[in-house]
Amino acid sequence: MTNYPVPPGEPVGAQPELPACARHSDRPTGLRCTRCDRPACPECLREASVGYQCVDCVREGQRTVRRVRTIAGAELSTKLVVTPALVGLNVLVFVATAVQAQGIGTNYTSQLFHSWSLFPPSVANGEWWRLFTAGFLHFGPAHLALNMLALWLLGRELEPVLGRLRYVGVYVMALLGGSAAAYTFGTICGETAGASGAVFGLMGGLLAVLLRLKLSLTPALTTIGINVLISVLVPGISLLGHLGGLVVGGLLTAGMVYPPAKQRNAWQLSAVVAILVLLAIVVVTRNSALIDQNIIVVPTGDGDTACLVRR
Repeated sequence: MTNYPVPPGEPVGAQPELPACARHSDRPTGLRCTRCDRPACPECLREASVGYQCVDCVREGQRTVRRVRTIAGAELSTKLVVTPALVGLNVLVFVATAVQAQGIGTNYTSQLFHSWSLFPPSVANGEWWRLFTAGFLHFGPAHLALNMLALWLLGRELEPVLGRLRYVGVYVMALLGGSAAAYTFGTICGETAGASGAVFGLMGGLLAVLLRLKLSLTPALTTIGINVLISVLVPGISLLGHLGGLVVGGLLTAGMVYPPAKQRNAWQLSAVVAILVLLAIVVVTRNSALIDQNIIVVPTGDGDTACLVRR
């Protein structure tokens, strides 16, 4: 065995005749990138289908590779982000109302609940935010659990297809569609809350996706039918809110998955704007009608309120 002297300043084992790494001039190396043939140290190499490529070639290759997209134009991904975030937000709001009411079964008596719920006279008096915030309130733990289970099951199917931004758009617009229907056609003095309008919107969205992919509609139609039947038979459930969310979610999702690829973004944005304008017209019309009726809200003495129409 022969020992070779190491020049001053050189690392042990370095061989001066070797070329330096293209990205690290102080690192001699006998390795090269199989794509560009430049010298590269082990830190700068990545395993490829054939040999090893430097990080610069890998990055360039990723830019030129055509990424797989869904029928809605979203990059294909199975990682859920929006759905668990929505579930967490609903649970967080429920906890806040339960803490205020000092009980999970009576959370709907909290001040936050009364400030955020869909109460038509308050909306008519300018509290427009209730049309949105009501979708994050729930009457007790059972109501919350059922809606969150449905949201999770539907969300894990739709979020990967629509992509995060489009999925949020469908959810929010369906929520507003359910609120607008309950506000426009529901009782004047009823207090409405729940994510059911948005969840029904996801049901309508799933139906639109299945239609677009020409898959069996039986599972989606069965689920929708059962839930609509429950909405009709069980007292206290807002059938109008459910149907409003179902229609808006289905129509908007159809507007997401049917446009041609070249004009997809323009059509999708137009669909969102069109539905938003339509909902605004419906709500403003209803708002004017309630103002004309001159409704006043009075306490009943038992902690509740009643609505009177002043003629």
